[in-house]
Amino acid sequence: MGSSDIIVTSQRWGFSACNKEGRVLTPSLGAVEAADAPSPAGAEHNKITSDELLSHILNSLESDKAEEIVQIDLRGKTSIGDYMVIASGRSSRQVAAMSEKLMDRLKQDFNRLCKVEGKETGDWVLIDTGDVIVHIFRPEVREFYQLEKMWMPQGTN
Repeated sequence: MGSSDIIVTSQRWGFSACNKEGRVLTPSLGAVEAADAPSPAGAEHNKITSDELLSHILNSLESDKAEEIVQIDLRGKTSIGDYMVIASGRSSRQVAAMSEKLMDRLKQDFNRLCKVEGKETGDWVLIDTGDVIVHIFRPEVREFYQLEKMWMPQGTN
């Protein structure tokens, strides 16, 4: 990924963000400056493992009554993250509410800002936490796209 990708991504999402190493990425900083910028206040909370983050995400989804929660280990398969979590909500409203609560909890507990897509419609919300990619679907949409079949090893389900 080139340095311009980092700036475009930050501008696209419209907020300052930290990468996995806790380095600040902002639209106002050049790529070289961004790599050397100090961590924001509370960045020590970002020093959690992907397993701890996964556990926190699963607990959040369970407490919000998500259905059919599936976790997929991506380590060694792709560089997009260490885990993928797929869950369902009963309605668009529940899908949007679960995603909002999850993002709030991650910000509150770990000072972690997440990228999100699809929250407005509530059919399929994708939350990129950096180490864990979370998909929350309405059941019909989940059945249509069948992400589990794409990412899970054959013979499991």
